[in-house]
Amino acid sequence: MVAATKPLVRFTGVQKTYDGEHLVVKKLDLDIRKGEFLTLLGPSGSGKTTTLMMLAGFEVPTHGEIHLADRPIKNLPPHKRDIGMVFQNYALFPHMTIEENVAFPLSVRKVGKAEMKERVHQALRMIKLETLAHRRPGQLSGGQQQRVALARALVFNPQLVLMDEPLGALDKRLREHMQLEIKQLHETMGITVVYVTHDQGEALTMSDRIAVFNDGVVQQIDKPDALYESPVNSFVANFIGENNVLTGTVGDVEQGWCRVALAAGGSVLARAVNVGSAGSRTSLSVRPERVTILADDAAADESMNRLPATVQDAIYLGDHALAILAVADNDEFMVKLPPGGHVGLAHGQAVTIAFRPDDCRALDPV
Repeated sequence: MVAATKPLVRFTGVQKTYDGEHLVVKKLDLDIRKGEFLTLLGPSGSGKTTTLMMLAGFEVPTHGEIHLADRPIKNLPPHKRDIGMVFQNYALFPHMTIEENVAFPLSVRKVGKAEMKERVHQALRMIKLETLAHRRPGQLSGGQQQRVALARALVFNPQLVLMDEPLGALDKRLREHMQLEIKQLHETMGITVVYVTHDQGEALTMSDRIAVFNDGVVQQIDKPDALYESPVNSFVANFIGENNVLTGTVGDVEQGWCRVALAAGGSVLARAVNVGSAGSRTSLSVRPERVTILADDAAADESMNRLPATVQDAIYLGDHALAILAVADNDEFMVKLPPGGHVGLAHGQAVTIAFRPDDCRALDPV
């Protein structure tokens, strides 16, 4: 049996408070694997950026330890951590050329002129900006400036690269393009990346693993598909992707399943993921693409959950259509349909929806 690889970064019992009372980060235990792309995802104030700043050395933990390559770094200044940083505002020197900006980390490290020139040229070629080496940042587009910031973070071959909302200032099309470019660079170079964002789509696209933060605590850390398909609590289910919520009361729990009596009447069978005993409240999670609107002549399938619904709206969105329904106590229950699937649905129309018990997760009440 092969021994597990030691993590490159290890947070052990890390806490952070700024006022001595409110904990921004609460007892964080987190391992970051060498070579992985780990995203810290969560809403504003969830603790993700503070965690990144503690790793970078710009903030000091109130309690706990951080190790980088088996070395405690709690009291190590940022410039001695061998970490590259990419910020949302690029943080380029406006009076320097692109070439000089990229060379700056090497000059600080006293790299020889010949080696510096070669490494800067390689970095600019990597980001496809070698022909613009003598321009200044103000003469470049936002996407080009972000590429320069990325090259500067990678040019000295750091063991770890930290990115704090690096694409937040870009428009949607360029942002999506840069997501793929950064991911490709990560895979080509084999670097370890810790990436902070509040954009769940960005996290799902780029990450090997995602750590979902809320209220200073990691709610779940897993691969993108596992987070989406198997959320462990209601916060993760609602934060990652689109989600339908129905509320109810837990009936008998048996072998990982439970029957839930809905607050508005009727019942469904669901996976008992994060529930109390019989009689306790629960929130059901059902993804919109896992729900079917049954035709009037649909054959009965006794294994499916079936619920009456009323059409509120039907929207054409190009690559798919979306039906908004009133189901039980949820007046904004979403069903994703194939293109054209909304045709024939009218406001106020009574329909029946169906979904598999395996696609319905009983979680903590919201």
